[in-house]
Amino acid sequence: MKIKDNYWFNKNVLVTGVNGFIGGNLAKHLVEKGANVFGVIRNSKRDTMLYYEKLNEKITLIAGDITDKDFLSRIVSEERIQSVFHLACQVEVGIGLVNPYLTFESNIKGTYCLLEAIRQYPQTIESVIVASTDKSYGSYPREKMPYKEDYPLCPKYPYDVSKACADLIAQSYATELYNFPVVVTRFCNIFGPGQLNFSAIFPDSIRACLGYGSFTPRGNGLQIRDFIFVEDVVDLYLCIGEGLAKKPERLRGHIYNAGTNTPISVREILETVYKLTGQEHSFSNILEEMKGKETVGEIDCQYMDFEKVNQHFGWSPKHSFEGGVIKTIEWFRRYLKYKYEY
Repeated sequence: MKIKDNYWFNKNVLVTGVNGFIGGNLAKHLVEKGANVFGVIRNSKRDTMLYYEKLNEKITLIAGDITDKDFLSRIVSEERIQSVFHLACQVEVGIGLVNPYLTFESNIKGTYCLLEAIRQYPQTIESVIVASTDKSYGSYPREKMPYKEDYPLCPKYPYDVSKACADLIAQSYATELYNFPVVVTRFCNIFGPGQLNFSAIFPDSIRACLGYGSFTPRGNGLQIRDFIFVEDVVDLYLCIGEGLAKKPERLRGHIYNAGTNTPISVREILETVYKLTGQEHSFSNILEEMKGKETVGEIDCQYMDFEKVNQHFGWSPKHSFEGGVIKTIEWFRRYLKYKYEY
């Protein structure tokens, strides 16, 4: 049921990366709030949350390339876009290591082409949210954690560098030169229903635990991360988008970190997944496989707090880590049964 007494009702919202994990979840919630969602898709890949949950029937999908400024300009002007969530990117750290060109092209050029399209047709724009990442900070010592918004960006690896570049480009459009209503979000690792990138730890390990594949650890499991549940992320995106539209002079140009401020090791993540799927007996084998493995091209320790977004928007994560994992496992149980057994 669409509720009319909310900011998003009947808003024209552009979501890049709508066929991805976070984009699909965001589109789902926007539709529930009665927004008119326009999604940019590069290909017709259908093994995604967008199609599995039939969201493609409830939004307007437009095929095109995020690095094509004229294509983006037509969408912004013809659809009278009011809010933009720029989530499209080459998201896999591993691909960034072997194909930096693709990563830079998608993540950097895609960002400035979109911002230029908006600069060309700014008349209806109320808010622009550009998704950066905690990887933009690069590697800091553990005693410097959690990351703070004013930490200098010191990325090293291709994916991290590409996101930091997009981050800085977006900030430049919020300056007095252009006065864009734009903010940048730097969130920690995100997990939850719809994450069908099986190189990621949650989909990969859950699929194995449910009997649809095998799991091979890529490192020793000692890396420290912060994982936030996707429903909490979507809730924050909507808070930021609405707040920015209502108070652009106050909020434009701001950087917003978000995490749970609860660091957890990769080993602990896997232990939780194996426990909650009833596969504790198999976890000892995973521990053995981890011994002596080194992870190349990834940051050792990352986590974030949510102090600033709590001050500005009253936001805090609603889901515990274990509660989010339970929801994620249940979604994958349904999805994998549908994919492999029907």
